[in-house]
Amino acid sequence: MPRLLALILVVLAASAHAAEPPPAGLGHDHPLTGRIWDVAGTRFITMEALVARLAPARFVLLGERHDNADHHAFQARIVRGLVGAGRRPAVAFEMLGTDQGAALAAHLERAPRDAAGLGAAVGWSTSGWPPWMHYEPIAEAALSAGLPIVAANLPAGTARAVARGDLSALDDALVRAHGLDRPASPETQAAMEREMRTAHCATLPDAMVPSLVTAQRARDAQMAERLVAGQRDGAVLIAGAGHVRTDRGVPAYLAARVPDASVASAAFVEVASGAVAPADYAGRFGAARLPFDFVWFTARADDADPCARLRGTRR
Repeated sequence: MPRLLALILVVLAASAHAAEPPPAGLGHDHPLTGRIWDVAGTRFITMEALVARLAPARFVLLGERHDNADHHAFQARIVRGLVGAGRRPAVAFEMLGTDQGAALAAHLERAPRDAAGLGAAVGWSTSGWPPWMHYEPIAEAALSAGLPIVAANLPAGTARAVARGDLSALDDALVRAHGLDRPASPETQAAMEREMRTAHCATLPDAMVPSLVTAQRARDAQMAERLVAGQRDGAVLIAGAGHVRTDRGVPAYLAARVPDASVASAAFVEVASGAVAPADYAGRFGAARLPFDFVWFTARADDADPCARLRGTRR
């Protein structure tokens, strides 16, 4: 095929794809979709302004819904934006446990720019996380700029042991540094227990809930430690939105560990029908106000009821 004709066909195909309407429903036509809310400033800002606000922070925390591919695409855009602003942070993933660090390092030693092969190298397909292809753009943005990738979370087996009540599975230094051998403050402990019950569709035995909260706190503490240890020009954390909330989660542990460090938290939040003001979403997080510095509103990945399957199995 002549090169000119091939080029024309490529352009036409791209134009046709761009003209395709977004899927019906899922909030693509919602008035908040695509808008970024500055929580403290109580105003909408552009993506360029968001990057400018995030760039000076030593630690940038990007919270997601794990199975929303749009969230990962936007996280990758922010990483590229930070690089364009002159930053060279480490990029840390909640989805990678420290026990995967050796496999991660070996892969990057062999192929330092190979984002596509990273998932297979660390056994991603058996991890239970959404497909690597969703996270690959973030890794590509990091590796193309020569940024280090950090395995930030507890090993999965350790987190499961803590969730069963076995605190001995944790490193003693982590427990002592962050008070994991005792409950959080009464207000925080109660809020996290409510959140845990809701996240598990009210199916958890009451006796199990405190240990699950401890496991959540331990993951947050571990990720904070890894951000501090793994950074050269600060660090970006890729994690679920609950881990990056400013009233608790990783920001609280960073404040305890490095109180003078600047931290900025941005969450990607799916829109809901009928909720057309940013303040309408605070209740989703059990808070009086949105517990993030910035919120980027997005369409929904789906409209599935996450509790439907559990309800079905209990009939």
